[in-house]
Amino acid sequence: MTRFTVNGEPVHYKMDPQTPLLWALRDASNLTGTKYGCGAGQCGACTVHVDGVARRSCQVPIGAIEGSFVTTIEGLTSDRSHPVQQAWVAERVPQCGYCQSGMIMAAAALLAHTPNPSDAQMDEAITNLCRCGTYARIRRAIRRAAQAAHGGRPIAAAPPPDIDPADAAAAVPALTPSHK
Repeated sequence: MTRFTVNGEPVHYKMDPQTPLLWALRDASNLTGTKYGCGAGQCGACTVHVDGVARRSCQVPIGAIEGSFVTTIEGLTSDRSHPVQQAWVAERVPQCGYCQSGMIMAAAALLAHTPNPSDAQMDEAITNLCRCGTYARIRRAIRRAAQAAHGGRPIAAAPPPDIDPADAAAAVPALTPSHK
């Protein structure tokens, strides 16, 4: 049994210790915001924080992080108010969106350790791939989040949704069963 903390909650996984963290999060904990991209640690779609450091979860065996603290995109904030998340919306970063949770996690880890990163520091810390090529918007969002996080103007982005994420699908008419 492997034990560590995910998004502030202690977890005990009864899985092979060599199981990649990605699959423990997605399959056992149903935290599907962490995406499977390449499975080789190259694309970064599966980026999470392990003890505050951005890590490619497809390359981290759960047995290697016993006692660690893991944060996924779902645990970054409960209401999507993190400066990086707000900057992402304000700068209209997402296009297809698949890589975005990993990008946001990489950017949040960078800003936690480097409050005002240079372009070179961004390039070094964020090696995630975006097939849509939104890199210029990503850079602008990181700069904007850095300013907001350190006393700058608040970001006027979309407000957090007025719905509990667990209930989000309940309001979708196409997913509501009809009783004919």
